[in-house]
Amino acid sequence: MSDRNTQQDLPVCGESHQHVKDFEAMKEDMPADDAFIEVATIFGQLSDSTRLKILFLLCHNSVCVCNIADAMGISAPAVSHHLRSLKLLGLLDFKRIGKEVYYTLADNEDSRLVHKMIDDMFGRSCMIDGK
Repeated sequence: MSDRNTQQDLPVCGESHQHVKDFEAMKEDMPADDAFIEVATIFGQLSDSTRLKILFLLCHNSVCVCNIADAMGISAPAVSHHLRSLKLLGLLDFKRIGKEVYYTLADNEDSRLVHKMIDDMFGRSCMIDGK
């Protein structure tokens, strides 16, 4: 027999009442399902340690694919795969200089939040003023 709770095993409130003050207002203020899906997608991308390392580098520098690959000890195509995923989420900006493409963290609310999280989680102070 499994020790996991089934829906029938969970306690149920017998009647409608509020455990939280202003619960109805909180329910009304809850974002749409699409917003939760979007945030879950970002968190899913951030759950990959390779992408976190890439984001760590890009929080504090504008870096080309070859240098990211060198810093991480993985191939440039593997780096490009991860960069593509992060770019689709709107977390990265890039600029082309000659044949090389340089990536950095985008200047938007989601990217600033990721930047702050990375600095906080890894005990770093931002090395770039204004970010």
